[in-house]
Amino acid sequence: MDTAIRLLDLLNERTIRLGLSAEDWRHAVRLAGQLLLETGSITPGYIDAMVKVVEEYGPYMVVAPGIALAHARPEDGVKRACMSLVRLTSPVEFGSEANDPVDLVVAFGAVDKETHLQALRELATFLGKEEAVTALRRCSNVKKAIQLIRKYTDERTEDRHAGGH
Repeated sequence: MDTAIRLLDLLNERTIRLGLSAEDWRHAVRLAGQLLLETGSITPGYIDAMVKVVEEYGPYMVVAPGIALAHARPEDGVKRACMSLVRLTSPVEFGSEANDPVDLVVAFGAVDKETHLQALRELATFLGKEEAVTALRRCSNVKKAIQLIRKYTDERTEDRHAGGH
């Protein structure tokens, strides 16, 4: 039985917000974390832990130009595998020389090292396609963002089934 959690199992109308305003990177992380809290996937302490990770370790979670992947440790308050996506109206600085400013913040919580890997692979594939990220930045609503993610993750699944990697 395939128990892998897919990207669209986690990103949905409750966990994607477009056009939010953030004062700074802390606020941006808190906005993304709030969506996870509202779904009951994390405790409030997990949001604080995500902020603390950046404060302690720097902006390593700014993984690509304009994209931050906020997270903390499972024991910091993750109840179940979860992910959210926030698109900011105005980008914020995380302190990443290479990839600031950030306008897309993905927050995720993992319960263990395995469960969320499929979703993270799909997210990496999606964010690795410049045309997908450009389209996401232009989406007028959440439904269109979900359709876009589905298009790019389904293409990847079809490639795998056709023998591609």
